[in-house]
Amino acid sequence: MEKKVKVGVVQATPALFDIAKTVEIVCEWIVKAKESGCEMVLFPESFIPCYPRGLSFDAVIGKRTENGRNIWLDYWQNSIEVNSEYIKIISEAAKAASILVALGVTEKERLGGSLHCSLLYFGKDGTLLGKHRKLKPTGLERYIWAESDGSTLTTLETELGRIGGLICWENYMPLARMSMYSKGVEIYLAPTADSRQSWQATMLHIALEGRCFVLAANQFVKKSDYPERYQNQLSGEPEIMCTGGSVIISPMGEILAGPLWNEEGLLTAELDFSELAKSKMDFDSIGHYSRPDVFEFSVNKQPESIKVL
Repeated sequence: MEKKVKVGVVQATPALFDIAKTVEIVCEWIVKAKESGCEMVLFPESFIPCYPRGLSFDAVIGKRTENGRNIWLDYWQNSIEVNSEYIKIISEAAKAASILVALGVTEKERLGGSLHCSLLYFGKDGTLLGKHRKLKPTGLERYIWAESDGSTLTTLETELGRIGGLICWENYMPLARMSMYSKGVEIYLAPTADSRQSWQATMLHIALEGRCFVLAANQFVKKSDYPERYQNQLSGEPEIMCTGGSVIISPMGEILAGPLWNEEGLLTAELDFSELAKSKMDFDSIGHYSRPDVFEFSVNKQPESIKVL
């Protein structure tokens, strides 16, 4: 009998700039995913402490301000360290639910102080299995997040399948996608902050190109969700600042769940792994369509897949 796995994608609103409350929200959605029968659940990009859409941090070329530094401090203080008590709380929730959790966070380095946009992987036993750090922050994200390298292009070989992912516009980087395909990724995760219709086309393309299941998670955020101290900086923003668009897609481009717009929710789908094999009859980017006699591909520092079996 072919393997089938039920997965979930969370589209929700964090408690912006409040790490303690957002960790509580994460744990609540883990319980909801378990109650829905999911064996794995994906959260959006930088769910902890939020994706600071609409804020400039007073970023002007050649000039920094004390106000901008104070906003940065607020964001930094509410970002998460991997050896913190907050990680232990999330680990315990994953263990209690016996569910694999992929969680988008802004990660704070203990040494150096830099922030990274990261995707953390928690096993069913609560173990923090690994993480991926965003290779190239986009636009003014570079003002708040550091770059990473190939050492965190992580894939996991689990009882659910081979899992890996890229964050937001990393998914527009052909070679970054190929780094996932080259590891035989079966469940491709794409936490994002992009709620435009064009993002749906990108997710569909990746499913067809990688012949993999694609799970994309985005936040749903309103202007009124921001703390009062930042409302004056958002005067030109619409009330709904991020409409969502989370989605689950099959290896043949079939929409299995979503896209979800303008509300919070949990998308679920049963992944039938026989579809993976059938999809590769006529296309396999790392198999019979790869042409290694013409093309060579390598990734500096990419680790071997983490085995969690």
